[in-house]
Parts: sequence; structure tokens; C-alpha cells
Amino acid sequence: MGSSILVLGGAHIDRRGRISGETVPGASNPGSWFEEPGGGGFNAARNLSRLGHRVALVSPRGGDREGAAVGEAAAEAGIEDHPLTYLDRRTPSYTAILEADGNLVIALADMELYALFSPRRLTTLQLRARFEEAGMVVCDANLPAETLAAIAAMAAERNIPVAGIAISPAKVRRYRAALPSMSWLFLNEAEAEVIAGARPDNAADWPALLRKAGLKAGAVTRGGRQAVLFDERAAVGLTPPRPDSIADVTGAGDSFAAGVLSASLHHLPLAEAIRWGTAAALITLASPLACAPDLSAERLAEMLPLVPRAEILS
Repeated sequence: MGSSILVLGGAHIDRRGRISGETVPGASNPGSWFEEPGGGGFNAARNLSRLGHRVALVSPRGGDREGAAVGEAAAEAGIEDHPLTYLDRRTPSYTAILEADGNLVIALADMELYALFSPRRLTTLQLRARFEEAGMVVCDANLPAETLAAIAAMAAERNIPVAGIAISPAKVRRYRAALPSMSWLFLNEAEAEVIAGARPDNAADWPALLRKAGLKAGAVTRGGRQAVLFDERAAVGLTPPRPDSIADVTGAGDSFAAGVLSASLHHLPLAEAIRWGTAAALITLASPLACAPDLSAERLAEMLPLVPRAEILS
């Protein structure tokens, strides 16, 4: 097993419009516009790199200025970037409209290019070499279902833990065939409901429902309410402290995943891993960017004393 983290998934352009005042549906709303490189896999990759891990990224990209911007952001974050570049295609994008408090109103995802990342791509010398160097694989549901299943199978064959980021309720279905081979899957409640087929009244019941659906270990985040982290043997819950302010909610779930995965790579128990994830998410919530530039192992350590202890659920 190698020492790097291999990330396979979305690395594209995030465009966010923020409404200045009260949201008026069906009408023109005054506001401001912001653009930055993003994507679930890319956000997790940048956060893991800033937490001190060696990260390699493989993602489809177009031969345009947006693709170049993603590459520049990867280099700035210290990521080993290995793009699958399609010169005649457009780099994917995600466009969101946010309320003044940062909550999502509506979003549009232009992600057609990711469909070209087929399982056959995984058989190339470049991808096989990346797998041989990896100590962990992280993927996101921007990729096709058959590709996610093939990634999970390749990782399982090599005894490499594989973690997934759900992205959205519509896309999380793509993990169904991969679930038995997944080491982690990071979900919010809406995504977890798609996998489990139900939503429990008590957050402590999420682990049993998701295990029954075939998931061995994972996390369910619930905004400011109690988050749940579980594996095959145990489950913990943690209600995050209320942040002083929220600059933008974009990327908070990806940073939570990075914090948990970083803790797992340090062989820390679930109760500590969920604290690391919560601390990373709090740092991101305070930033207007999807990946907080000040996230680091040192900044995480400074934030941890503000995060309460986890509750043992089982």
C-alpha cells in the first residue's frame, strides 16, 4: 500500500450568485457574482493536501480557460494533477444561486464531460500506476455508476480503502453497486434517504438503516444538527457548535469528509474523527471560498478545543 491519496472525480468551475436582500422567487433579485474552481472531489483533494497529505488528482477537463484555472488551483494547493484533457470539450461547471445567509436556492450542473470517464479509463497505464501508489482512494458521484463500481472493485482488490462523496440526492444513486466495497460514504440527510429508502425520526437510527442498505461505514451530516459517523462496529454523534458567522455553506460537507479521512489516516477512533471533520467544516463555513485557504493541520488543531466530545450511539 502506498502513501498517497488518489482522488478521482469532479474538478470544475463553481459559479455562485448571492442574493443581497430577501429572496423574491420568480423575480429579478439584486446580488453579486463569484467564480472559483470547485467540485466535490477537487474540494476534498485540496483540503486533504492542506492537511498535510500527498494527493494525486485525476479528473476530466476541457481544453479551455476554465480547465486551465482548475489546473492552476490544483498546483496552488500542492496537488499532483493528472487531468484527462479533451481539447474539443467544455470543462464542467456548477452554477448556484444562494440566499443572503448562504443557503442554496437553486443550482444547475453542466457535467456531461464526466460521462466520458468510463471504466475502460481505469485500465490505462497511467491510472493503474496511480492505484499502485495509493494508500486511499476518494471518488465522487459526478462519475458514472459503472465507473464508481469499477473504482471500488479495483481498490478492494488491492486492499485500499475507498471513500465516496455523494454530491447530490440525484447522483448518489450511482453508488448502489459500489456500496459493498466502499470503506466510507459521506452523505447529507437527503442523500442518505435515497440510499436507505427512508428517513428515521432519530438520527441515531441512520447507521442501522444504511448498514441494511449495504453500506459498511459512512457519515450523515445534518447542517447545524447532530452529525452521525459509523463503521461496522460502532457509531458516534456530534452536534456542531454554532459558528459565529457563516460566510458560505459551499464546500462544508467536502471539508467534513477531508477531516474525517485525515483522522482515519492517523488511525484515530470514530469519536475523534467526527471532531476532526466538524472542525474542518467550521473553518470552511467561515470562509467565502469552498476551500478555506487557511485550513491546515495547525489551524485544525486550534479549532478542535471548540468542538464538543462525540456521543457514543452504539
